[in-house]
Amino acid sequence: MPSSFQLILLLLAFTVSFLATHFFMPRLLDLCRRRGLYDMPNERKVHHNKIPRLGGLLFAPCMGLGMAAAYALLAAYEPQEELPVFRLSTMLLIVGLFMIYLVGILDDILGLKASFKFTIQLAATLFMPLCGLYINNLYGFCGIYEIPLWMSYPLTVFICLLIVNSVNLIDGIDGLSSGLSMIALSAFALLFWQLHVIAYTLLAVGLVGSVLSFFFFNMFGSESKGTKTFMGDTGSLVLGYALAYLSIKYAMHNPHVLPLRPHGFLVAYTLLIVPCFDLTRVAFGRLLRREGIFHPDKSHLHHRCLAAGFSMHQSLALILLLQAVLNVLNLGGYFLLHIDTTVIVVVDIVVFTAFVAWLNARSRKRLKTNISSIGT
Repeated sequence: MPSSFQLILLLLAFTVSFLATHFFMPRLLDLCRRRGLYDMPNERKVHHNKIPRLGGLLFAPCMGLGMAAAYALLAAYEPQEELPVFRLSTMLLIVGLFMIYLVGILDDILGLKASFKFTIQLAATLFMPLCGLYINNLYGFCGIYEIPLWMSYPLTVFICLLIVNSVNLIDGIDGLSSGLSMIALSAFALLFWQLHVIAYTLLAVGLVGSVLSFFFFNMFGSESKGTKTFMGDTGSLVLGYALAYLSIKYAMHNPHVLPLRPHGFLVAYTLLIVPCFDLTRVAFGRLLRREGIFHPDKSHLHHRCLAAGFSMHQSLALILLLQAVLNVLNLGGYFLLHIDTTVIVVVDIVVFTAFVAWLNARSRKRLKTNISSIGT
């Protein structure tokens, strides 16, 4: 298939997904207003008005519309071309995605216990190793290369759950989860396109189109005019599951499907480093304080930025900048300086920890200043 025609397919998938989301979003917001489906403000949340919370409901269906349009064009104008085959792994992705999608909708409308949501996530992520999609090579991280199945399966499920929940739980300020996801999805689209795997490229591009359309409603929508929305758990869980799938697909060593990529594990890890590191830090903090791992608090990275005195948009820019810096450090260190993957991960931990420590120091200084001003 010519590269120029592949670009047309990708542009079509993106455009249809973007326009479909833009068309259906006002109608969805009207439904939310009529049914009272709002995200209400509370002590943990940073917004002060009720906002419709089902914007992410459109991600999966609009992505599907974009991909369907691309496949229809491919079938019409290249009838001799074999259609991209998704195989069993993608069929089970659809089943798992539907489970995640449904539990997200129910949580946004009814509210579900965190333990129940986690159980459904676990069941959905089990589809990946069961259909033959799993991490089987760490490419030298900590001196480990190929790993046996008994280790691959639980590691894959753990990483999938980490990604799904990290994307979900970092969705605390406007544009953050969607912004980080669009960066990662765009990178995966480029990576799979370079490998001439059009099916997964279309998946990533189609999802970017829908998320970008949502991003405008989320960031620039008016609360007074009713054009602002949140993605809700429906959107963040769908994004997390899709990113987990693409990450495992790219990191897995399978020369019969994709060419050998010694950088596969590092690249997949790098593209989601900030949300995954943030969730890991928060989870360990809760365990050290002997709190439940599902216990809600205000210790996520965006909460730390706000406590340090940054505005919501400044916090968004800071976190996206941190992700960009770590991307450059990791990929530049590996491809240009040939630094070992283990050393890169250690540097990442140091940089991330230093960033959080800087935020905490600013928060303490700001608190002391406020106390002093009250005392005088």
